[in-house]
Amino acid sequence: MAVLIHLPNSTPTLGSHASHIAISKSLLRPSMTVSKLQPLRHLSHHLRRRSLAVSASAVRQDTTLWTPTPLLQISPAAESLFNITIDVSESPELAASYTKAGQYLQLRLQDSDSKPSFLAIASAPSLAASKGVFEFLVKSVAGSTAELLCGLNKGDLVELTPAMGKGFDIDQISPPENYQTVLIFATGSGISPIRSLIEEGLSANVRSDVRLYYGARNLDRMAYQDKFKEWKSSGVDIVPVLSQPDDSWTGERGYVQAAFTRERGNYSPQSTGAVLCGQKQMAEEVTAVLVADGVSSEKILKNF
Repeated sequence: MAVLIHLPNSTPTLGSHASHIAISKSLLRPSMTVSKLQPLRHLSHHLRRRSLAVSASAVRQDTTLWTPTPLLQISPAAESLFNITIDVSESPELAASYTKAGQYLQLRLQDSDSKPSFLAIASAPSLAASKGVFEFLVKSVAGSTAELLCGLNKGDLVELTPAMGKGFDIDQISPPENYQTVLIFATGSGISPIRSLIEEGLSANVRSDVRLYYGARNLDRMAYQDKFKEWKSSGVDIVPVLSQPDDSWTGERGYVQAAFTRERGNYSPQSTGAVLCGQKQMAEEVTAVLVADGVSSEKILKNF
């Protein structure tokens, strides 16, 4: 291999040819050639890895099972929150995939470029088994799939994946006689999987102290107020906490973690479990308080 360099106003001679050869050899020293090729090798390796990753991702997406299901009902639950009921009675395998309170699934719209949404199932697994429905509490956010979903009508089709996630592992705080105190914390739409837990059965009626600290900005943004009486009769003491209430509010103010710290009272950490769902900061701060009190981190349940 030779690299010819033509010098201006020169004629080929034996001496100039020798110069060409010398220059060619100098330019093609092995160490320089290898160093120049190394970046190309790294680039080639990177592209191969990226190609494999994209291919693997495509395979995973292709294997996702989507089931078309019709909407049964859409109704307001609170400001910016909607109750969504979906009929899964014609999809028994989909209904049977939901086995534990706290599980979630993906939902996507038909004929839409919107991204799938992850939604926690608000209704209890027993409702899916007995009536063939999934219920959700959906926050409508401008420009999101959730906003489009909340604008659909009865009979419109959406597509669902099977239920996924570990849910709330209630076995960690069972049997009830060994865990007499259960402290539940929820904020905003995080009350959705908490509802499924309460209604599926928390054995609250045989525990001595089950409290739900439920935070929202104000009463207009607090969903499921119509269920409070039912939940209380099952043994759950409800503590609403409002961060921006009006002047007539006489209940707890601020954030749920602060409300709990103010009035947590005397409880035995060794016989206490907790369930958390909602804002990350709330979950972190509540966890820190409970662990500092002596509650085992294994007894603090989350659904993710």
